[in-house]
Amino acid sequence: MAATVAQLEELYRTRFTVYRNGVAGIVGGVEPAREVVQETFARALRDRRRFRGDGSLEAWVWRIAVNCALRSRRDLRESWELAPEQPAPELAPVDGDVREALQALPPRRRLVVFLRYFADLPYAEIARICGVSEGTVAATLSQSHAELRDRLTPEGA
Repeated sequence: MAATVAQLEELYRTRFTVYRNGVAGIVGGVEPAREVVQETFARALRDRRRFRGDGSLEAWVWRIAVNCALRSRRDLRESWELAPEQPAPELAPVDGDVREALQALPPRRRLVVFLRYFADLPYAEIARICGVSEGTVAATLSQSHAELRDRLTPEGA
């Protein structure tokens, strides 16, 4: 079951900002993320016959996006750490304290949190995108919740 051009165009039109913001967290900025998302969808169009339909089209494109982003940041692939001088992605609906707490998460945790709560993907699709088990996704989210709770809960509360 290959993806159609129309399906990919619709996904691009409706989810571009979500992809851009997610990729920005990997590549370190909104402008480089735009280029990565453009490359992502160009690859998806070129390789659309490889989509087998064993997951959602969106998850398949996310996997391409993550791979393109990691390729553009080869150093990130080895260390999973962003350079500290990189700006946070622009996530407009997120308040400043939450944004700061999210940025403090290790990059792999931040990616899993983003894919779950901002891209609204189920555990199985996140696992497929990240190349890990669903149990690892669940554990990563649990660790992230604990760390975010510690950062966002006032002392003594």
